[in-house]
Amino acid sequence: MSDNMAAKIGEIVQVHNDNPVKRVPIARPSFGREGKQIKLLSNHFTVKLSGIDAVSIKSEDDKVIDGKGIGRKVMDKVLQTYSSELAGKEFAYDGEKCLFTVGPLPQNNFEFTVILEETSSRAAGGSLGHGSPNQGDKKRSKCTHLAKKIVVGISYAAKIPLKSVALALRGSESDHAQDALRVLDIVLRQQQAKRGCLLVRQSFFSDDFRNLVDLTGGVSGCRGLHSSFRTTIGGLSLNMDVSTTMIVTPGPVFDFLLTNQNVRDIRDIDWPRAKKMLKNLRVKAIHNNMEFKIIGLSDEPCSRQTFPMKVRNGSSEGETVEITVQEYFKSKQVDLTMPYLPCLDVGKPKRPNYVPIEVAGTNPLCHMVSLQRYTKALSSQQRATLVEKSRQKPQERMRVVTDAVKNNRYDDDPILSSCGIKIEKQLTRVDGRVLSAPTLVVGNSEDCIPNRGRWNYNNKVVRLLVMRLFEPVKIERWAIVNFSARCDMSRISRDLINCGRTKGIIIERPFTLVDEDSQSRRCTPVVRVESMFEKVKANLPGPPEFLLCVLPERKNCDLYGPWKKKNLHEMGIITQCIVPSVKMNDQYYTNVLLKINAKLGGMNSKLSLEHRHMIPIVNQTPTLILGMDVSHGSPGRADVPSIAAVVGSRCWPLISRYRASVRTQSPKVEMIDSLFKPLDDGKDDGIIRELLLDFYKTSQQRKPKQIIIFRDGVSESQFSQVLNVELNQIIKAYQYMDQGPIPKFTVIIAQKNHHTKLFQENTPDNVPPGTVVDSGIVHPRQYDFYMYAHAGPIGTSRPTHYHVLLDEIGFLPDDVQKLVLSLSYVYQRSTTAISVVAPICYAHLAAAQMGQFMKFEEFAETSSGSGGVPSSSGAVVPELPRLHADVCSSMFFC
Repeated sequence: MSDNMAAKIGEIVQVHNDNPVKRVPIARPSFGREGKQIKLLSNHFTVKLSGIDAVSIKSEDDKVIDGKGIGRKVMDKVLQTYSSELAGKEFAYDGEKCLFTVGPLPQNNFEFTVILEETSSRAAGGSLGHGSPNQGDKKRSKCTHLAKKIVVGISYAAKIPLKSVALALRGSESDHAQDALRVLDIVLRQQQAKRGCLLVRQSFFSDDFRNLVDLTGGVSGCRGLHSSFRTTIGGLSLNMDVSTTMIVTPGPVFDFLLTNQNVRDIRDIDWPRAKKMLKNLRVKAIHNNMEFKIIGLSDEPCSRQTFPMKVRNGSSEGETVEITVQEYFKSKQVDLTMPYLPCLDVGKPKRPNYVPIEVAGTNPLCHMVSLQRYTKALSSQQRATLVEKSRQKPQERMRVVTDAVKNNRYDDDPILSSCGIKIEKQLTRVDGRVLSAPTLVVGNSEDCIPNRGRWNYNNKVVRLLVMRLFEPVKIERWAIVNFSARCDMSRISRDLINCGRTKGIIIERPFTLVDEDSQSRRCTPVVRVESMFEKVKANLPGPPEFLLCVLPERKNCDLYGPWKKKNLHEMGIITQCIVPSVKMNDQYYTNVLLKINAKLGGMNSKLSLEHRHMIPIVNQTPTLILGMDVSHGSPGRADVPSIAAVVGSRCWPLISRYRASVRTQSPKVEMIDSLFKPLDDGKDDGIIRELLLDFYKTSQQRKPKQIIIFRDGVSESQFSQVLNVELNQIIKAYQYMDQGPIPKFTVIIAQKNHHTKLFQENTPDNVPPGTVVDSGIVHPRQYDFYMYAHAGPIGTSRPTHYHVLLDEIGFLPDDVQKLVLSLSYVYQRSTTAISVVAPICYAHLAAAQMGQFMKFEEFAETSSGSGGVPSSSGAVVPELPRLHADVCSSMFFC
């Protein structure tokens, strides 16, 4: 294919020099045709189509008011008070600084003053009231509401014509299309906000206990709905889907603390931990029906915690006395049964306000307010519970979203009606195609045809022989190390050897079985690993080629990170970790052996086209395939560096072998900043150089003339950065090594975090594996498609949304789709097709595993040390330990 042809297909808007022209995502060249036709339904609802203002909210002393929720209260008051000045127009408000109306307001600038009553926290629990406890509740109630004068400014900012949506639907570029869609989404959000729903981006959650799923630990999953307008090739649509967010389980604070820390007795509570958990949560005091935000806990228990209170005697000014919280509540006829507990501080930093935690008789004194988001990381058990209890069969999900569209009565919304918008009540029909699964090659070069995205090395007979691995390894020098107190290592060794023999892997008897000393189990994880290695060295004549590690019987073991770091960074030894299980049967050992074989350089299966050197386009020209991903720290951990990982194919023309390169970067930064990294000495220490050298060494000293990039984890707003920042870095890395022609690039984004689902019309089953959709609900201009490569036996399966941003290589749509499907079948860890291409999964695994290297280290200690790299914010990010030379080219991440 000529360069001119490639440029035409790729819509290249670039020059490979120091000043490249900005690239933009390419338009769809045509549609795929291969595959068996299938009729589908999608959770998109057809929308039929028949200015923006800026808001400032200030207090009377000219201070900007920026509080969650207060903006909507203020604007509701404006509408009630000044409706005639606003010509009676309804408006949509985003809760911050943007106000949208249908048509112009009478003038471009307004300034309104409203009086907003707010609840004072001065009388929380009555324990910081400045009046006498004998004055009565009526006197105190006069102090519970304050009138606040607020100045609201509205000024015209821009006009957003809805016809821009119509232009976008016809494939035309429109500057205002996204703004117009944002307006419509805000209208949907405002409708739900008026109903008291919790809004999380484009999802909303109602206060209904039937929507809660208990995850233990005081955390619940709250089922809600996602809604957003989308421009599609079939017209404007409303995407409606089931959504889940995590909230603090509503109920008595007393019960929350017991559940959160998994204790039965309140005296076993870890109070410093409780203080950290409760901070910034909202509670409702039952005795006065008021809500407060927790800022901490009292320093002393209720029986000793004092506060100043004025006591009046007759007409005199009275005097200020110190009184304990227990004494105060006793004066209110509330006897505290557990005065040894601390109080909740719901006041201000310099003006504390105390409410007891305990239950008074049968009535709790304060409750956790409902619909409070829980933003911390879930435990493994909580995640498993959430997945299990959130599953919905396709038919159930179809019913839920259809009912939601009907029950929300969008057609009655005055703003949507004013815009001439009408939403259909039925799921949109879509045409799909089911591509044939690629044929695989296993042991003895036998063909294996997957069935519904699966194949099996157990209980399958091929010419009277159990199916074997395509390229099994031989394991001679190895050992088993045991950190588990209850484990029969001899049985594990015997079963693993026997299972390996049936799969073609020759495993000699382990050189030694090493048990951990009972005294070491009380040491820190790092010390336990070091002690174990001392025992391994004492029992082996030389370094082993492989170590099987038996971890304690629990997930997320603290030993995992130190163990992996010791082996992969310091010693250069391939290792496989297992956890003793009651289900350690032949299938279990087969899954373990798949990982071991891939790590040690073997290959479990191979594409038939790959085996016969018949992969279109890729086989004719040296082609490097890259998978790129960035893993971020847990929610709420802004101090944990993000981990960027890129895997590159090796041994061209194979597309089943990969090597990984991993680096740290600034926390929560998605764009990879270490693809090209020139140092002061003139060398490039970037990721791409490492992968290009490996490709050259393993591919008969051939340089890649084509590079296919699969990028995960980026949103549509970041497409331009991938094309104009990350791709430029890759090109610079190549030019830094070689002055020859720049390779041709194809850049494909894979998105899993979306809300489009597809359903079969006349069956309860999920969409079959191999299903591809590139019509109906795809983008009206850009080159995208949805792919179900995997089988979905449980719940409702989700497709991967692929976007082809650049295609200099010149793939036909059918060729791209078949390549994506094929790359979902080369995943060496399992015997199933996976939902996204293997290079992206490998990048994710590599980032996750090497991120464990640093999980047990204190970042504060390394941030100012010599082992870090500067971040985009100027802070020093701890540098990730590099892999040992003996394992850096392995698929250690399998």
